[in-house]
Amino acid sequence: MPPTEPELTVVDVTDSSMRIGVLSTYPPTQCGLATYTRALVDGIAEVRGGIDGIGVVRVVDRIDDIPDDDPPEVVGAAIPGGPGWELAADVLSTFDVVSVQHEYGIYGPDDGEAVVDMLKRISAPVVTTLHTVQDGPTSHRLALLRQISELSDAVCVTSESARRRLLSDFGLDSSKVFVVPHGAHLFAPVTPPDDRPRILTWGLIRPGKGIEWMILGMKRLRDLQPPPLYVVAGVTHPHTVDAEGESYRRYLEGLVHRADLGDVVEFRDEYLDDAALARLVGEAKVVVIPYDTTDQVSSGVLIEAVGAAKPVVATDFPHAREMLASGAGMIVPHAEPAALADAVGRLLTDPAAYAEASAAARRLSTHLSWPQIGRRFLDVLETVRRRAAEDSAHLSVAEESSIHQP
Repeated sequence: MPPTEPELTVVDVTDSSMRIGVLSTYPPTQCGLATYTRALVDGIAEVRGGIDGIGVVRVVDRIDDIPDDDPPEVVGAAIPGGPGWELAADVLSTFDVVSVQHEYGIYGPDDGEAVVDMLKRISAPVVTTLHTVQDGPTSHRLALLRQISELSDAVCVTSESARRRLLSDFGLDSSKVFVVPHGAHLFAPVTPPDDRPRILTWGLIRPGKGIEWMILGMKRLRDLQPPPLYVVAGVTHPHTVDAEGESYRRYLEGLVHRADLGDVVEFRDEYLDDAALARLVGEAKVVVIPYDTTDQVSSGVLIEAVGAAKPVVATDFPHAREMLASGAGMIVPHAEPAALADAVGRLLTDPAAYAEASAAARRLSTHLSWPQIGRRFLDVLETVRRRAAEDSAHLSVAEESSIHQP
C-alpha cells in the first residue's frame, strides 16, 4: 500500500495574488494536452474570479503554429530547444509558481529532452503534471521521468493508479507526488434527432484506439430494435497525420464497407469545439473506450463520459478499472468485439443495469467539475510555493549562521 498523499495547504480562493505560470500546448493546437490545459486554466480562473495572474507559455512545433490572436493569458510561445526557449524560461521564472504539463511527444525529439533543460532554467517553484506514466518504459524514458521529478518541486498525476506506479515502480519520493484528477465539463443530456440509441467513441483518432474492435462488434448489435448507431467522432491526431497520413482512418472506413455496417457506424471527421462535444456526448446512450493499451493511467474521455453520467464500456486498463469500480460501467477484455458488443448490448436492453451504471457515474461526477479540479490544483500550487519559501528561509538562516561561525 503506497504512502498517503502529502497534506495540502488550503488556499483562500478570494486571494488571487499568487501568480501562476503555465508551460504547455494550448488551443488552437489540436491535442489532448492543449484541451486539458485550457480547461484547467478556465477552472482556476473561475475559482479566482478572473484570468488575471495566470500566464501561459505556449509550446509549439513550428513558428507557423503561433496564432495571431492569442487570448490575454498567453504570454509567450516557444519551440522546444529552439529560438525563444531560454527566454520562455526567463518569463516563467517571473511567476510565483509554475505548472509544467508533460507528455513525451510535446517537448521535441528524443522523448522530449528539452523539458529537462527548461526545468533547469526556471528559478520559480515548479509543479510538473505527468500525463503519461508507463508500465515498463524504455530506459531513456525512465531516466527522463526521474530527471523531471528531481528537477520539479512536486509532480502531479491525474489518477491514483498513476501515483501508485510512480511510488512502487519508479521510486519517487511520496512527499512530492500529488493526485489532481482530470476534470469534466458535466455535459447535460440532449435529446437525439431520432430514437436510435447512440454509442459514442470520441477523441483524436490514431492506431491503438481500438475502434476497429467496436466496429466489428456492431455486427452483433445491428438487429436490436431500434438499431443503435456507433458514432466515431474526431480528427486524426496531427502527429499520426505527419507520420502516416490518414491510413488508419481509411482502414476503419474500409472495415465498415467490407462488413456492410454503413447503416450502424458513422464517422464524424471534425475537431469538436465545446458546443459540438456537449451535444454529441449529451446525445450518447453509452460511451465506448476500446483502447488497445493495457497500462493507461489517465483518460480524459473516460472522465468526461463519467462526468456526463454516461455508462462506459472500456477495455481493461488501470484508469478504467479505477473509475468504473463503483459500477459506472463495464470492463471487457482487449481486442474482443463480442465482449464489447455484449456489454453494450446489456446496457441498451436492460433498463435496470443501465440505470444503476448511470447513477454510479452521476455520483462520481459531483467531484469532477473543472472549477473543483482547479481549486484542488490551486491548493497543490500554494503548498509547493510555501514549501519553497520555507526551504529558502531555512537555507538563508543556515548560511547566515555559517558566516558568523568562529
